[in-house]
Amino acid sequence: MFLVGCSDALTDADSDAALEAQSSTYGDVAVYEVAVRNITSGQPFTPPLTVTHNAYADLYSVGSAASFGIKEIAENGNLDPLVNALSNNPNIGDLVVAVAGTPPPVVPGQTVKFTITAPAGNEYLSFASMLICTNDGFTGLDSVKLPKYVGEEAGYGLRAYDAGTEINTEDFADIVPPCQGLVGISSDDAGTGMSNPALAENGVITLHPNVQGGDDLVQSVHGWNDPVGKVRIRRVQ
Repeated sequence: MFLVGCSDALTDADSDAALEAQSSTYGDVAVYEVAVRNITSGQPFTPPLTVTHNAYADLYSVGSAASFGIKEIAENGNLDPLVNALSNNPNIGDLVVAVAGTPPPVVPGQTVKFTITAPAGNEYLSFASMLICTNDGFTGLDSVKLPKYVGEEAGYGLRAYDAGTEINTEDFADIVPPCQGLVGISSDDAGTGMSNPALAENGVITLHPNVQGGDDLVQSVHGWNDPVGKVRIRRVQ
């Protein structure tokens, strides 16, 4: 696993130097620059857990039950189970957790940029990030085809998904603690980074119904208009 990321644009000289270094480092392996931008007004993302992979790998599928790894990201912002599950998977080409800065979340209006490789046979990219101010919301990409040629790029809008694993109480007591500090709306509930079995939903991944504003979450602040983000993928080698 690699933890990488930056939020600053490269100059042309920096880009040329970086590409020259990549040529000697990666050989014939395809190299991609990825930029993930949060375009919401009040819904931070956890660092994108991104993989390149072949056609036999699947991070998540709408209409199917979430894996334990996706459940942990969507409910608790816990990347470790999915990182561990993917690290030794022969269908994964590369895995990157892209940290935007300090603190690590990708806050509204921020872009995190990173490099990821794709060895031969790994023609797809997927990623997942928690929508931090939700019970079990997340965003990501599911098996999008990587650009084939050097200089080619592809762009995508990011949808908001509900993992179907926890009831949407919208109560800060049931939402990870960083939400309150990152957005600036708080209560006397400390929040939690642990799943509550009493709230288990046992559903499937669907499009998220959006924040309704029924408890602590405020629709005008924590809500969104799809897409919640944008992604650009460019092959640089």
